[in-house]
Amino acid sequence: MIDAGSSSFVYVTYIRTTPEKLWSALTDPALVRKYWLGVHQETDWKVGSPWRLIFEDGRVADTGEIVEFEPLKRIVINWRNEFRSELKEEGVARCTIELEPRDGAVKLTIAHVMDRPKAKFIEAVSVGWPMILSNLKSLLETGEIVVTR
Repeated sequence: MIDAGSSSFVYVTYIRTTPEKLWSALTDPALVRKYWLGVHQETDWKVGSPWRLIFEDGRVADTGEIVEFEPLKRIVINWRNEFRSELKEEGVARCTIELEPRDGAVKLTIAHVMDRPKAKFIEAVSVGWPMILSNLKSLLETGEIVVTR
C-alpha cells in the first residue's frame, strides 16, 4: 500500500506476446538496447546483485540492487538515479515489474514508488516509462520501435 508520504507511478499495458518473449526483452541487454534507445542494463539478475542502467556512451544512468527475481513473473529493483544531482539526492525508489499472461497477451505492470512526497524522480520516470514501454510493445508486436530519440 502506498501512503500519503510517498510518490508513485504505475503503468499498465497489454502486449500481444508470450511471457517468455517479454521476459527476454526485459532482461536481455541486446534487446533492451533496441527499445530503450541504446541504454542497457548490467546485472546477473540474482537477488542482492548490483544493477546498473548504462547510457549508449558508457555513462551510468542509474544504479541499484535486485531485490526480487521470479523468472517470467516479477522483478523488483531498488533504483537510484545517478546522472541528475537533484534526482540522486532524493535517494532510492523501488521499481516493481510484473508479468501476467492474459488470453494471448501479457499484462505488464511497472510500479515505481519512493518514500517521499512529490518526488522529482517519480515525475521523471512518469515521462520516461511511457515512451520506453510504447517502444517495447511496438517492438514485440511489429518488430519496430515507435520513438527513435
